[in-house]
Amino acid sequence: MASSNFVDYVKIFCRSGKGGAGSAHLRREKFEAKGGPDGGDGGRGGHIYLKGNDQLWTLIHLKYQRHIFAGHGESGGRSRSTGADGKDVTIEVPLGTVAVDAETGERICEITEHDQVEILVKGGRGGLGNWHFKSPTMQTPRFAQPGEDGIEGAVVLELKILADVGLVGLPNAGKSTLLSTVTAAKPKIADYPFTTLVPNIGIVPYRDHRSFVIADIPGIIEGAHEGKGLGIRFLRHIERNSMLLFMIPVDSPNIKDEFDTLVNELAQFNPELLDKQKVLAITKCDMADQEIKSEVAKELPDVKCIFISSVTGEGITELKDLLWEELNMQKV
Repeated sequence: MASSNFVDYVKIFCRSGKGGAGSAHLRREKFEAKGGPDGGDGGRGGHIYLKGNDQLWTLIHLKYQRHIFAGHGESGGRSRSTGADGKDVTIEVPLGTVAVDAETGERICEITEHDQVEILVKGGRGGLGNWHFKSPTMQTPRFAQPGEDGIEGAVVLELKILADVGLVGLPNAGKSTLLSTVTAAKPKIADYPFTTLVPNIGIVPYRDHRSFVIADIPGIIEGAHEGKGLGIRFLRHIERNSMLLFMIPVDSPNIKDEFDTLVNELAQFNPELLDKQKVLAITKCDMADQEIKSEVAKELPDVKCIFISSVTGEGITELKDLLWEELNMQKV
C-alpha cells in the first residue's frame, strides 16, 4: 500500500434528510362532499449509515468526498398515503473506524466487524397527517404536523488498525524488516530512522493453515505523547492490538532503559495500553555472538524475551510460536 494512499483521519460534513410534512387533506367524493380527514403521514428523512467493509484498509475514498447529504422525505398524500422515505446514504469504512462528533468530541459509534451497520446521523421524522388528530370534538382537523428537520454537523472518522500483534520500538529497531520476513507485506526498509511513515499490516502464516495479523507503526521516540517525532498520530493504532511486541536492537546502549522509555510513552498516551500482554524481541542478533547475548540477557526487563535476527532467521520460528501461544492464552 503506497504511503500516499494511507489516510486514517478525515473530517466530513453530514446532513440527514428532512422528514416529509403530513397531509391536511379532507376526503371529497362525488357523493360525499365532506368525508372527513384522510391526510397521510410524511416519509422520514434519509439516514446516513456507516458500514464495515473488511476489504478497505484506508479512508482515502472519503478524502475528497467531504459532504454527505441524505434525501428528504416526501409529503403525505390523500387516502392516508404515507410519503416516500428519503434516500439513505451508506458510507463504507474499514474495520476499526471510530466516528466522533467534531464539535463535542462525543463518540458516536465504532465499526469492528464486516457488514456491521450503525446509524451515523438520523433522518428527521415525518409529520403526522390530519387523520391522527380527529376526535369527537374535532371532526375535521385542517392541520397536520410538519416534518422534522434533519441533523447536520461535522463528523470525524478515525481509523484504528485492528491487529492481533502491534510492533512497538524506537525508529530503526527492525520492525519493518521483521514484518517483511514473516508476512507478505512489503514495507519500505532503509538504514535510517523514520523509514516507516505510515502503519503497515501483514498476515503471519502459522502451522496447520492458521494465521494472525501483525501491525507495524512508525517508530516511537521519547516525548512522542507530546507530539515529538511523528507524535501521537499513529499511537492510536496499537490501542486495538491484542498484544504488543516490543523490539529493541541488541546493540542498544541500555535495553532496559529503552524498554522503560517505550512503556512510559504508551502510558502517557493511554494508561490502558499497559494492561496488554507484552513480549520483547531483541533484534539484529546476527551482529552479536553468544557471549554478547549472555551479557545482554542479564539485564533484560521482566517480560518474556526472545533473541531474533530477521536477516539470518534466528529465533523467527520460536517468535511465531511464542506469539501464537500468548494470543491463544488470552482467549482461554
